[in-house]
Amino acid sequence: MQLFLISGLSGSGKSVALKTLEDAGFYCVDNLPAELLSSLVEQLLPAGFRNIAVSVDVRNARSVQVLPSLLQLMQNKMAVRVLFLDAQTETLVKRFSETRRLHPLNDGVRTLPECVAYERELLAEISSIGHHIDTTELNANALRAWIKQFINLDRARLTLLFESFGFKHGIPLDADLVFDVRCLPNPHYNENLRPLTGRDAAVIEFLENTSAAQDMFGDIRNFVERWLPCYIADNRSYLTVAVGCTGGQHRSVYFAEKLARHFENQQQVLVRHRELA
Repeated sequence: MQLFLISGLSGSGKSVALKTLEDAGFYCVDNLPAELLSSLVEQLLPAGFRNIAVSVDVRNARSVQVLPSLLQLMQNKMAVRVLFLDAQTETLVKRFSETRRLHPLNDGVRTLPECVAYERELLAEISSIGHHIDTTELNANALRAWIKQFINLDRARLTLLFESFGFKHGIPLDADLVFDVRCLPNPHYNENLRPLTGRDAAVIEFLENTSAAQDMFGDIRNFVERWLPCYIADNRSYLTVAVGCTGGQHRSVYFAEKLARHFENQQQVLVRHRELA
């Protein structure tokens, strides 16, 4: 049996995540008090259920605080994977404003941004043990695709995730390491390359022939190779390496793809392009 626990900020896409797992054959429970996790597993195991997904969040604020210790106990008995969804505060506020829904922590005193800030405090310990997905710039289809990738990962191995992004849209909240390649020549200023991305042959050729880009790639590659064993020794399940350029279309995409190709024979690798999604 494996248990997928979904948590995260209100408005970050937990309902989409749970529905995706349900479509993948998981038995799903939304808004379950953490204290009932063990009982749920004990009830479903004899019935033949092997894949369970549970959403736990601040709608049960008291349960959230005991969840990390409960998970530690359950991990001794079964495979437990935690998926934590997050988004920038401005995006969450906009989503609540558009849907006209009240935040779960609304008490008539806190403003909406204050509710989001308080929610981050309550979820801080859970966020530190889960695989993060920043949904700030993601549409629902992209989130579904990323979750399907997450389902198929080998949980016994560290997953090395290379993510491209554009600084003008903000740094990804799920990044562990961030590299800035904005100092390199920008294909955007070449009118023939502007409509393309870092996956296209013409852009790849442009950056392959740029000595500074190759020097930068070597430095990033060597840094990750140098410190990756330390992250593995620290029992990390995921390491997200984010590479950013101005718009997230050309240079950062090229770097993420090239780094993934270099490391794919050494580690379990995923590639994400936030702005292309």
